[in-house]
Amino acid sequence: MNLLVDLKGEPGKNCNGFCKFCYFRKINKNNIEPLGCKYCQFTIGCDYCLYSVREMNGDFLPLPFVISQIQSGLLFKRYEKVNITAGGDVSCYPYLEELCKWINKLGLNIHLGYTSGKGFYDKEIAKRLVDYGVDEVTFSVFSTNPQLRKEWMNDKNAETALKCLEYFCEHCEVHCAILVIPGINDKDLEKTVSDLVNFGAKAVILMRFANREDQGLILGNAPIIEGVEPHSLEEFKNIVKQVHDEFGDKIRVTGTPLYDPIAGTPFAIASEDKILERLRNKVEGEATIITGRVAYPYLRKIFNDTDVNIVKVEKDIADLITAKDLEKINLKELKDTVIFPGKAFVHDEVAKKLLSRDRERIVVRGVDQLTLDGEVSGSYTREEAIKFEIEAFNELIGIINFFGMKR
Repeated sequence: MNLLVDLKGEPGKNCNGFCKFCYFRKINKNNIEPLGCKYCQFTIGCDYCLYSVREMNGDFLPLPFVISQIQSGLLFKRYEKVNITAGGDVSCYPYLEELCKWINKLGLNIHLGYTSGKGFYDKEIAKRLVDYGVDEVTFSVFSTNPQLRKEWMNDKNAETALKCLEYFCEHCEVHCAILVIPGINDKDLEKTVSDLVNFGAKAVILMRFANREDQGLILGNAPIIEGVEPHSLEEFKNIVKQVHDEFGDKIRVTGTPLYDPIAGTPFAIASEDKILERLRNKVEGEATIITGRVAYPYLRKIFNDTDVNIVKVEKDIADLITAKDLEKINLKELKDTVIFPGKAFVHDEVAKKLLSRDRERIVVRGVDQLTLDGEVSGSYTREEAIKFEIEAFNELIGIINFFGMKR
């Protein structure tokens, strides 16, 4: 088990400056409107949908606070590893070496969570961190071309950051991330992945760049980059497939918002006819499921020949559905029971009000996670991914049968 330690910090402030493509770059923190979410209680807005979703965490925590956080976590449980994460860039934490050295004295290994390496000004830092017990790193690469990193990641230490990445790959388990922007770093994507293979990275996730609200920019921050048209879902899936076909025998390749060529996600069960038949036979109720564009074709196939219909909104990712999306739904498509995504950014009462404008309906949240995203699936086999989905859909069917029982 890993002990999660959050250093706090904020994008742009605690990461040596915004990357050009940073999701948080255009957020107006002086004009914050609450989105609403599953954690809200009686009023719309809570710490999560007001501040956490915007990574408004304040500065990095002082070292004594972080050490105290670790000591508290170790009081009641045994852990094998400490996972260091942050709202800023982990490599920019000014006390990172001291923290890792202290953790190492406890006999615990360390995972550096999602760093770009922009704070590494000397390759010796990587060597010392490995000596202090860092054996796993999640590294945001963008490109192994230092000029592209300097221009697009605001990385003044681009050559050094890449040397640190190479050292980590040689001595740790390294999972890399590449945000793919059309016309910018997709042209040298093959070279970047080839370099990562040669370095010895274990896995790489390709992340589709989003530039519009319907693609996920729900905080009033679209477009991030003027004039850039992101890859379509199908184009991006083909890119993931091409990279996997070329390098998949040497490095695990996944994509987000889709897909994982090995695990078969998202929705690996959609191609398993026997599993689908068993699941469909369990459906006794009738309901409408609201989802996004990625999940829509899969859910339609999974619930084919049942009394469950699927309605999509114009939003790629279902977790990022907001009240504005629900306002546009054709109410005539909705049954008496409506299930919307568990993680959607909508207050429960707002969802019920919007979806019951023409008549009274039962409106409930669904399961938080029906399938595995590429950021997670890379550590799963196809069999494990299918098992996860079967459990999730059994839970969803339970909700359908309970709230959508036929009268």
